[in-house]
Amino acid sequence: MQILSSIPELRAALKNQGRIVFVPTMGNLHAGHISLMEQASAHGDTVVASIFVNRLQFGPNEDFDKYPRTFQADCDKLAAAGVKVLFAPTECDLYPEPQEYFVEPPAIQNVLDGEFRPGHFRGVATVVSKLFNCVQPAAALFGKKDYQQLMVIRNMTRQMALPIEIIGGATVRAEDGLALSSRNGYLSAAERAEAPRLYRLLNEIRDAVLAGERDTIKLENAAIAQLTAAGWKTDYVAVRQQSDLAMPNALDAPLVVLAASRLGATRLIDNIEI
Repeated sequence: MQILSSIPELRAALKNQGRIVFVPTMGNLHAGHISLMEQASAHGDTVVASIFVNRLQFGPNEDFDKYPRTFQADCDKLAAAGVKVLFAPTECDLYPEPQEYFVEPPAIQNVLDGEFRPGHFRGVATVVSKLFNCVQPAAALFGKKDYQQLMVIRNMTRQMALPIEIIGGATVRAEDGLALSSRNGYLSAAERAEAPRLYRLLNEIRDAVLAGERDTIKLENAAIAQLTAAGWKTDYVAVRQQSDLAMPNALDAPLVVLAASRLGATRLIDNIEI
């Protein structure tokens, strides 16, 4: 596996490499990331991954400085998963001058996660756009666990007429249902035992909707109440349309249940499609 940090060197290395499939990450890789790498190999000739902790998508009180950096272990996992090229730029490589041009998503960036993380999706869209320009892939994979992020990137790619196929990878879970996340490592033993409650509640909402329940706000409030009683601090539990994350107009449309809640100091997100 080649490890490159320079944009010119990356572009030179990717010439004549067939169909390139790209999986961007911030490192601290787990089985969910590796699943994306393995899926990527079925969509092209050369799998390229990136590791870059993007300062632009972190708020002033978020965990940029303490975000886990596990570069050597990540490299070993990527090589074992068949990644051919790892792009690991420094901030000076990717932002050689202050970034004054940004990709500004529409109103979707201000709802759900965006309401509680102002500027987050602008930072995501900007860095992904920049990484796309560096790698110039034919396809890119993103995990469905970050459902709103996947939608922002998919819509950006379509509206900017980028010749890139965006592929959503299924959420990988622990045996007890907890969605794998780099931030799970922040949980204490007691918090880790409690954490699967979020997934169980999402399943209960899904089952209720499939059984004919039409009052989705009642379902959302009941789930929030259960989380609060168990010591969680919840940002949202929401039933939304898959197409645009708007409030459901009709319950026969494809829906998704999304949640973000803080357990101790750790903010967990999850979702289930209906």
